[in-house]
Amino acid sequence: MIDQRPRSLVVVVGTGTEVGKTWVAAAVLGELARGGVAVNARKLAQSHEPDDEAESLDAAVLAAVTGEPVSTVCPARLTFPAALAPPMAADVLGTAPPTMAELLEIAPFSPGCEVGVVETAGGLRSPQASDGDALDACEAIDPDYVVLVADAGLGTISSVRLCCDALEGALDAPVCVVLNRFDDSDLTMVANRRWLTDVDGFRVFVSPQEVPQLAGMIKEPARR
Repeated sequence: MIDQRPRSLVVVVGTGTEVGKTWVAAAVLGELARGGVAVNARKLAQSHEPDDEAESLDAAVLAAVTGEPVSTVCPARLTFPAALAPPMAADVLGTAPPTMAELLEIAPFSPGCEVGVVETAGGLRSPQASDGDALDACEAIDPDYVVLVADAGLGTISSVRLCCDALEGALDAPVCVVLNRFDDSDLTMVANRRWLTDVDGFRVFVSPQEVPQLAGMIKEPARR
């Protein structure tokens, strides 16, 4: 379903909403672009508060980094001015909820694109369409990497474990965990990272400090 698949295809998902998926995706794309890597971004669907400024929407933030039109990153028909999961927002607005097949008809990646990033909406099990959630989207896309963005603070160990169990059960792609808004002076955050790395064996990056390392890793497709 992915036309002109880039050299490395990455899906960015979250343990929940408002964890900073778009910020992390944009930071990684920006790091790659500054290094001369050709990048594209796609947002499967987006929903937002009705009074949000257009330039603050996820697709606009990603487009500002990649230089693509906002409508290429996420078409207007899949942008819903209601702060709910996309199919629920469509219901509230009186429009037909998108199907997974419609979401996956994303704009083709540009010829020569080296890293393509696809961002989902909400958390890993949040509905993306009338017939599927973000995990279903990951499985259909078959990425080279999944970047799982999580809060760094209290409660993140359980949410990361649950999401990684689901992802690793459905995909062959390696999962990179990003603890966002990480403060190395916060003992809870430091302990969370140590546990996820040393006890659970996850590949963990902290944001914003380790965005360059993450970008350097995902620019080459993983060997499966």
